[in-house]
Amino acid sequence: MRLAITGSHGTGKTTLLDDFAAARPSYEPVPEPYWLLAQQGTPFADGPTSADLEDQLAQSCALILSTTAQRQVIFDRCPLDFIAYLDVVSAREGFEWTPHGKLLGRIETALATIDLLVFLPLSQPDEITVPIEFPKLRARTDRRLKAILRDDDLGLLEAGPRILELSGTRDQRLDRLLAEVGAP
Repeated sequence: MRLAITGSHGTGKTTLLDDFAAARPSYEPVPEPYWLLAQQGTPFADGPTSADLEDQLAQSCALILSTTAQRQVIFDRCPLDFIAYLDVVSAREGFEWTPHGKLLGRIETALATIDLLVFLPLSQPDEITVPIEFPKLRARTDRRLKAILRDDDLGLLEAGPRILELSGTRDQRLDRLLAEVGAP
Protein backbone atom coordinates (compact mmCIF):
# COMPACT_ATOMS: atom_id res chain seq x y z
CA MET A 1 0.00 0.00 0.00
CA ARG A 2 1.26 3.49 -0.89
CA LEU A 3 0.66 5.97 1.91
CA ALA A 4 1.08 9.71 2.39
CA ILE A 5 0.68 11.70 5.60
CA THR A 6 -0.74 15.19 5.24
CA GLY A 7 -1.41 18.06 7.61
CA SER A 8 -0.25 21.50 8.63
CA HIS A 9 3.11 21.88 10.34
CA GLY A 10 3.38 20.63 13.88
CA THR A 11 0.62 18.01 13.73
CA GLY A 12 2.82 14.94 14.18
CA LYS A 13 3.28 13.83 10.55
CA THR A 14 6.97 12.98 10.84
CA THR A 15 6.45 11.33 14.22
CA LEU A 16 3.72 9.12 12.76
CA LEU A 17 5.87 8.32 9.73
CA ASP A 18 8.80 7.32 11.97
CA ASP A 19 6.58 5.26 14.28
CA PHE A 20 4.95 3.51 11.33
CA ALA A 21 8.28 2.78 9.64
CA ALA A 22 9.60 1.30 12.90
CA ALA A 23 6.52 -0.93 13.19
CA ARG A 24 6.57 -1.87 9.49
CA PRO A 25 10.22 -1.93 8.37
CA SER A 26 9.22 -3.22 4.93
CA TYR A 27 7.87 0.28 4.19
CA GLU A 28 10.20 2.86 2.68
CA PRO A 29 9.80 6.20 4.49
CA VAL A 30 10.22 9.28 2.27
CA PRO A 31 11.06 12.54 4.10
CA GLU A 32 9.18 15.71 3.34
CA PRO A 33 10.32 17.64 0.24
CA TYR A 34 11.61 20.62 2.22
CA TRP A 35 14.32 18.54 3.90
CA LEU A 36 15.31 16.77 0.70
CA LEU A 37 15.62 20.07 -1.16
CA ALA A 38 17.60 21.60 1.72
CA GLN A 39 20.01 18.65 1.65
CA GLN A 40 20.51 19.29 -2.07
CA GLY A 41 21.47 22.89 -1.30
CA THR A 42 18.26 24.64 -2.33
CA PRO A 43 18.18 28.02 -0.60
CA PHE A 44 14.94 28.94 1.15
CA ALA A 45 13.67 32.33 2.29
CA ASP A 46 13.33 33.13 5.97
CA GLY A 47 9.70 32.09 6.28
CA PRO A 48 7.31 30.52 3.79
CA THR A 49 7.03 32.06 0.30
CA SER A 50 5.03 31.04 -2.73
CA ALA A 51 8.21 30.42 -4.72
CA ASP A 52 9.61 28.07 -2.06
CA LEU A 53 6.30 26.26 -1.74
CA GLU A 54 6.07 25.81 -5.51
CA ASP A 55 9.52 24.15 -5.42
CA GLN A 56 8.32 21.83 -2.66
CA LEU A 57 5.13 21.03 -4.57
CA ALA A 58 7.16 20.09 -7.66
CA GLN A 59 9.49 17.97 -5.51
CA SER A 60 6.52 16.23 -3.85
CA CYS A 61 5.07 15.28 -7.24
CA ALA A 62 8.49 14.12 -8.46
CA LEU A 63 9.06 11.95 -5.38
CA ILE A 64 5.68 10.29 -5.64
CA LEU A 65 5.89 9.73 -9.40
CA SER A 66 9.47 8.41 -9.28
CA THR A 67 8.43 5.64 -6.89
CA THR A 68 5.32 4.28 -8.58
CA ALA A 69 6.87 0.80 -8.81
CA GLN A 70 7.24 0.67 -5.02
CA ARG A 71 4.20 -0.80 -3.31
CA GLN A 72 5.27 -0.23 0.31
CA VAL A 73 6.18 3.42 0.69
CA ILE A 74 5.07 6.16 3.06
CA PHE A 75 5.51 9.86 2.21
CA ASP A 76 5.84 12.71 4.68
CA ARG A 77 3.53 15.21 2.93
CA CYS A 78 1.84 15.14 -0.47
CA PRO A 79 0.93 17.77 -3.09
CA LEU A 80 -2.22 18.75 -1.21
CA ASP A 81 -0.14 20.09 1.69
CA PHE A 82 1.60 22.51 -0.63
CA ILE A 83 -1.59 23.54 -2.39
CA ALA A 84 -3.10 24.48 0.97
CA TYR A 85 0.02 26.41 1.99
CA LEU A 86 0.17 28.11 -1.41
CA ASP A 87 -3.45 29.23 -1.11
CA VAL A 88 -2.75 30.82 2.28
CA VAL A 89 0.71 32.26 1.56
CA SER A 90 -0.17 33.65 -1.88
CA ALA A 91 -3.15 35.49 -0.37
CA ARG A 92 -0.79 37.03 2.16
CA GLU A 93 1.52 37.98 -0.73
CA GLY A 94 -1.39 39.65 -2.54
CA PHE A 95 -2.39 37.22 -5.28
CA GLU A 96 -4.44 34.07 -5.79
CA TRP A 97 -2.46 30.94 -6.58
CA THR A 98 -4.20 28.18 -8.51
CA PRO A 99 -2.74 25.06 -10.08
CA HIS A 100 -3.24 24.82 -13.82
CA GLY A 101 -2.11 23.07 -16.98
CA LYS A 102 0.70 20.55 -16.75
CA LEU A 103 1.13 21.08 -13.01
CA LEU A 104 -2.51 20.27 -12.33
CA GLY A 105 -2.23 17.08 -14.39
CA ARG A 106 0.97 16.12 -12.58
CA ILE A 107 -0.70 16.65 -9.19
CA GLU A 108 -3.69 14.51 -10.21
CA THR A 109 -1.41 11.76 -11.54
CA ALA A 110 0.68 11.77 -8.35
CA LEU A 111 -2.37 11.62 -6.09
CA ALA A 112 -3.84 8.76 -8.13
CA THR A 113 -0.81 6.61 -7.22
CA ILE A 114 -1.45 6.99 -3.47
CA ASP A 115 -3.69 4.35 -1.91
CA LEU A 116 -4.25 5.94 1.48
CA LEU A 117 -3.92 9.57 2.48
CA VAL A 118 -3.58 9.99 6.25
CA PHE A 119 -4.75 13.41 7.43
CA LEU A 120 -3.64 14.78 10.79
CA PRO A 121 -5.77 17.84 11.59
CA LEU A 122 -4.98 20.27 14.37
CA SER A 123 -6.45 19.06 17.63
CA GLN A 124 -7.88 20.82 20.68
CA PRO A 125 -6.13 20.76 23.00
CA ASP A 126 -3.02 20.83 20.86
CA GLU A 127 -0.94 17.65 21.14
CA ILE A 128 2.25 19.61 20.46
CA THR A 129 3.57 21.12 23.67
CA VAL A 130 6.47 23.13 22.23
CA PRO A 131 6.00 26.55 20.59
CA ILE A 132 5.21 26.25 16.88
CA GLU A 133 6.50 28.70 14.29
CA PHE A 134 3.91 30.70 12.36
CA PRO A 135 0.83 29.69 14.41
CA LYS A 136 -1.60 31.75 12.26
CA LEU A 137 -0.26 30.14 9.08
CA ARG A 138 -0.61 26.75 10.74
CA ALA A 139 -4.27 27.33 11.63
CA ARG A 140 -5.17 28.82 8.22
CA THR A 141 -3.44 26.01 6.37
CA ASP A 142 -5.25 23.44 8.52
CA ARG A 143 -8.61 25.03 7.62
CA ARG A 144 -7.72 25.12 3.92
CA LEU A 145 -6.50 21.52 3.93
CA LYS A 146 -9.72 20.40 5.62
CA ALA A 147 -11.74 22.03 2.81
CA ILE A 148 -9.58 20.40 0.16
CA LEU A 149 -9.84 16.95 1.75
CA ARG A 150 -13.40 16.95 3.06
CA ASP A 151 -15.08 18.79 0.18
CA ASP A 152 -12.65 18.02 -2.68
CA ASP A 153 -13.20 21.63 -3.69
CA LEU A 154 -10.37 21.38 -6.23
CA GLY A 155 -11.70 18.16 -7.78
CA LEU A 156 -8.38 16.38 -7.28
CA LEU A 157 -9.53 13.39 -5.24
CA GLU A 158 -12.08 11.68 -7.46
CA ALA A 159 -9.56 9.14 -8.77
CA GLY A 160 -7.22 9.62 -5.84
CA PRO A 161 -6.61 7.95 -2.52
CA ARG A 162 -8.89 6.93 0.31
CA ILE A 163 -8.63 9.40 3.18
CA LEU A 164 -8.12 8.43 6.80
CA GLU A 165 -8.40 11.27 9.31
CA LEU A 166 -6.55 10.51 12.54
CA SER A 167 -6.65 12.19 15.91
CA GLY A 168 -5.84 11.14 19.43
CA THR A 169 -2.60 10.30 21.11
CA ARG A 170 0.56 9.25 19.33
CA ASP A 171 -0.11 5.59 20.15
CA GLN A 172 -3.78 5.80 19.14
CA ARG A 173 -2.88 7.29 15.76
CA LEU A 174 -0.29 4.59 15.09
CA ASP A 175 -2.65 1.81 16.17
CA ARG A 176 -5.42 3.08 13.88
CA LEU A 177 -3.02 3.39 10.94
CA LEU A 178 -1.60 -0.08 11.50
CA ALA A 179 -5.13 -1.50 11.69
CA GLU A 180 -6.06 0.30 8.45
CA VAL A 181 -3.01 -1.04 6.62
CA GLY A 182 -3.50 -4.56 7.95
CA ALA A 183 -1.08 -7.34 8.77
CA PRO A 184 2.48 -7.06 7.47
